[in-house]
Amino acid sequence: MGHRFRLSSFLTAATLLSACLQQVPPPSPSNAPDTQGAPTINTVVWELLAPGLERRTIRPNNSLLVSFTVLRIDPALFAFRTHYRPDDPLTVTGWRDALPGVVALINANFFDRANRILGLLIADGVTYGESYRDRGGMFYIDNDGNIGIRSMIPEPYQGEAFAQAVQAFPVLVTDGTASFDNSRGDSLSRRTAIGIDGDGRVLWIVSSSLLGLRLTDLSAYLPTTDLGLVDAFNLDGGGSTMLYTEDEQIPSFDPVPAVLAIYAK
Repeated sequence: MGHRFRLSSFLTAATLLSACLQQVPPPSPSNAPDTQGAPTINTVVWELLAPGLERRTIRPNNSLLVSFTVLRIDPALFAFRTHYRPDDPLTVTGWRDALPGVVALINANFFDRANRILGLLIADGVTYGESYRDRGGMFYIDNDGNIGIRSMIPEPYQGEAFAQAVQAFPVLVTDGTASFDNSRGDSLSRRTAIGIDGDGRVLWIVSSSLLGLRLTDLSAYLPTTDLGLVDAFNLDGGGSTMLYTEDEQIPSFDPVPAVLAIYAK
């Protein structure tokens, strides 16, 4: 994918540990989560962090080893902005300190060894990189404030004047159903994903445990939850997975050059 991990030895060890310990079968209608023991996702209540901003934890198939923090964001109350610093990538605390007034942030695009983003990124109307045409998805905000997610394969970027945008791959959920089943090169890793639900709210889904999932398993799992996702795609993960809120920080293993942030309107 063109992305590098500076802590490759650490991540390799984590992957091997996860392969040995993790028991998370790909969900299917005939393989429903075990309802004995820990509560299922449907019993979990959203925690209100602020009006229009909610949080919860999900554990695929009630796993004790794999967990995700989910933020649900109402775009009527929060503004989305992308930020890009190829010459000065930052850690989660570095990004927090560099962005006065930020309420929450996650990592965004894949990037190369020179910290240049892969795919397209638009920050306050300024375009960086080149759009994917044969892969991936795009989260965007147009100049009228409308928010959307689209796949780059059936609907490639045509140079529209967007205010903000990030791209990555693969697309995980399309029209409420799993849309990624290519297991070639798929491996266990921490994940960051972004989606939109049926009410137009934006969901950030971030590995909050050291262990993660294969992309195929994450794609299969997300439509089985009660998150109500209509469309979702994978952002950079592994050593780049990052989340900041005032009372929760998931640090990346490496500094990252691009983030997606929200601010109170």
